[in-house]
Amino acid sequence: MRVNHQNQMKLSQLRILVAVAEHENFSEAALQLQMSQSAVSHAIAALEDHLGVILFLRGRHGARLTPVGERILVRAREMVHLADEIEKEADLTRGLEGGQVRIASFRSVATHVLPSVIAKFHQQFPAIVVSLTEHEDYLHVEQALRDGDADIGFTFIPAADDLQSWKVLQDEFIALLPPKFQAAHPQLTWNELVSQPLVMPPHPSIMMEQVYTHAQSYGYRLKTAYEVKTDSTIVNLVAQGLGAAILPRLAAEPIPPAIQVYSLPVPLHRTIGVAVLADSLHTPAVYAFLDVLKSAMLKS
Repeated sequence: MRVNHQNQMKLSQLRILVAVAEHENFSEAALQLQMSQSAVSHAIAALEDHLGVILFLRGRHGARLTPVGERILVRAREMVHLADEIEKEADLTRGLEGGQVRIASFRSVATHVLPSVIAKFHQQFPAIVVSLTEHEDYLHVEQALRDGDADIGFTFIPAADDLQSWKVLQDEFIALLPPKFQAAHPQLTWNELVSQPLVMPPHPSIMMEQVYTHAQSYGYRLKTAYEVKTDSTIVNLVAQGLGAAILPRLAAEPIPPAIQVYSLPVPLHRTIGVAVLADSLHTPAVYAFLDVLKSAMLKS
């Protein structure tokens, strides 16, 4: 066979080589590649002419690789795989040159966690627009994901079954005591806590329900003296000496230095996670933001 050094070997010929080898049949390979059988045969013949070797033995039962064809197939698969990876990298880059990431969160995470993460994301991907919407609670966040109004949401773990979620941080519920409070021991007791007038979010509160259940499991019933919706107002009322409060630490911050902060008599935490809608297609920008978030949380 004459070796043709003038024609260039083409990636398309290697893809056809791989397809014919997998099917051991020119017509079936043509169907997979959505080409005519004659075009497939021509491509293999041109490749054989260029390389100067026979790649397939043709017969009534299809096409079988020759020994040299088997060795060349190994390299051809490697080249096709690398070409596919190059295209994926290009697709990823194009996807990160613009677009938008829509985030839904409740206030404490939006205030204390996300600003630094969004700043780091903007440094790496300045062309991507980030929009942040605050919701009243995690249930509204999860619904925003289902309604298609957000790409990424911050919720509590475990999340609903239709969401894919990852743990971000543990947020401790803390007791806030007024400036003049004097504890008998370094560790706050339930009796000391329930003896204080409590300034709490309106009951029932989704965020606080586990606190009431937690106290009740140890035989104590929390009685609220003041119901206040805004976390910062609750903190300021405690600072003025009107009572004690129980809040997640993120919700309570910034905490005035005069307020005395204790763990609950039996510590309690809520697990905050980030979630996306499961079984849904997400843009490269969304995955890039999740990567930045995970990296930031590991370093914090």
